[in-house]
Amino acid sequence: MSFEQDFGCHVFRDEVMKSMLPSEVFVSLQRTRKAGGKLDEAIAGPVAEAMLKWALQQGATHYIHWFQPMTDAAVGKSECFLSPAGDGSAILDFDSRALVQGEPDASSFPSGGIRNTFEARGYTAWDPTSFVFVRDKTLYIPTAFCGPSGVALDQKTPLLRSMEAVSNEAVRVLRLLGWKNVSRVTPMVGAEQEYFLVDRERYEQRLDLKLCGRTLLGAPPPKSQELDDHYFGRVRLRIASFMHELDETLWKLGVAAKTKHNEVAPTQHELATVYDSANLTCDANHLVMETMKVVAKKHGLACLLHEKPFYGVNGSGKHNNYSLCTDQGKNLLSPGEHPENNLTFILFLAAFVRGVDRYATQLRMSTATPGNDCRLGGYEAPPAIISMFLGERYTSLLAKCSNEDHGSGKRPVSIGVETMPAVLSDDADRNRTSPFAFTGNKFEFRMVGSAQSIALANIVLNALVAESLSFFAARLEQSTEIERTVREIACETYAAHGRIIMNGNNYSQEWQIEAARRGLPVYPDSLSAAAVWQMPETIDLFGRFHIFSELECHSRYEIMLENYRKIALIEARTLLEMVQRQVTPAVIACAGKSAAQLAHLRSVGLDNAALYRYTQRLSKAVSDLFAGVEKLRDDLHALPAEVSEESNRMLRDTIRVDMEALRDISDGVEQVVNAADWPMPTYTDLMHRV
Repeated sequence: MSFEQDFGCHVFRDEVMKSMLPSEVFVSLQRTRKAGGKLDEAIAGPVAEAMLKWALQQGATHYIHWFQPMTDAAVGKSECFLSPAGDGSAILDFDSRALVQGEPDASSFPSGGIRNTFEARGYTAWDPTSFVFVRDKTLYIPTAFCGPSGVALDQKTPLLRSMEAVSNEAVRVLRLLGWKNVSRVTPMVGAEQEYFLVDRERYEQRLDLKLCGRTLLGAPPPKSQELDDHYFGRVRLRIASFMHELDETLWKLGVAAKTKHNEVAPTQHELATVYDSANLTCDANHLVMETMKVVAKKHGLACLLHEKPFYGVNGSGKHNNYSLCTDQGKNLLSPGEHPENNLTFILFLAAFVRGVDRYATQLRMSTATPGNDCRLGGYEAPPAIISMFLGERYTSLLAKCSNEDHGSGKRPVSIGVETMPAVLSDDADRNRTSPFAFTGNKFEFRMVGSAQSIALANIVLNALVAESLSFFAARLEQSTEIERTVREIACETYAAHGRIIMNGNNYSQEWQIEAARRGLPVYPDSLSAAAVWQMPETIDLFGRFHIFSELECHSRYEIMLENYRKIALIEARTLLEMVQRQVTPAVIACAGKSAAQLAHLRSVGLDNAALYRYTQRLSKAVSDLFAGVEKLRDDLHALPAEVSEESNRMLRDTIRVDMEALRDISDGVEQVVNAADWPMPTYTDLMHRV
């Protein structure tokens, strides 16, 4: 079978459903999946029957209600299709009840105070808009996860709510603009997943990588990314083999893995998938991350998804490419040949400008994690300041709000070689320093962290666009001259919210000063961004469109605080163990050898000032390591026991400072200790010996 025929062979896809379901059941299910209609629960029985038959053909023995709790992971428990018949035999047991609803234990998942620990009940509910698939002899059923009162305990539920909200408001606006046949608008997302690969054996020797996902110690290697020779370069044979199996595995699961290449840092890579609805792309990205780790292990590798596995080189993000598409296949962010006359494009572009400016704090909050704190603002990552890039043509289009042509669009460019075809050049470059850049027919949100679920970023995007479209619709509904009103809205939007547009270098120090002058919000880390969940405008935005209730907002604030504390403490304890049990003994041993060599030279009448200074340096490093460990341990003991912003500030401002100081000592002495005596793989080993 060819690889295009293999695509989706483990997915209960439309073609399979059509062949196995009664026609009226298939039509009803498709109506729910594609038009957003209410699910007719009467079809659950025939669907479950067909699903079971297909799963058995695929070799499945179990099924899982696969859901996304507030941990940035996708999880579930396996249930066997078999049940005892009472006579020593077994029967197949998978009916509509098993398909539609499950009941995992909810007590051990983060709830942010919504649930007490002793309250274990939680429910999973089948999401018919996502495809069911078979993996590892198990039928995976994508589901939402909620408490007994319907409160969302997951990422999928609010994502689906937000998709309905933006669809409703977009359809409302489109009908005012004359789009009479549109009944649904879908947020379309493409995720670019960055990651690192290291040798598995060396990974197993690094406690920090195993427990924290990033290195807490490590001197810089002699060669890093200075020569730009890794980016788009030839893929190592071992890595190419991994990538090939990764592609094939994902294709069979219906994940359209499209682009792969080396990234900037040594042993950093990227995989991008083809656009799909935000919900399906979110599911697919979880599959991508899980599959990367599994396939890497088979190839003797370890996949690192942390945003900053190595200090001093590029970190990893997950560029979230976003657009809006009608049920007729029209991209609402496509400018067309004459954008100055495309009222739909002008209005939706204005909606993004207004929404991103009004809700920049919420957008920043959606990317705030302890891992991303290590990445944002350094080594080619966007700064922790939300701004957007439109390019001069579309900035001018909004600013002048006229039907003048503000640019030439694509134009042929000669590269000066007769035998080569002309290159079609856009009228604006693609600003890679911008956190939120318009790239021709979509926006690229570059702040999302590589280990994050993309759900929250797209929830916020859906919400802020829905709010702006609702605001514009109210204005248009009172208008008798739609075109004139659209141009007025565009002009007023630019005047009120144009401060968010930054077409220049977002990496520069001058932009930091200019952003402050413009009054743009700055949240330098996830701890400061957590408070955004408590803001009245956050609660109002999400509550208005029934995406998050006030209780659900508060719970996510509490989870961010808890998560920040847990990760900081895990990293601090890991560093202490590595320094006390690995680094310090190694330096002591090296100092002892050096002292013995020095004593031997002196015993035969020789003295060596350089060896004496070297021994002295090692001895001082031992003293400094002991002092650094004691300082970190004492400050950890002084840390308040309760989770609060105050105790987390101590983690950020004291504990992390202690950790950096201890790292500096270790990294400094690493560079002079005998390589054979150093107790763990170095940056050179990890980045260049794969």
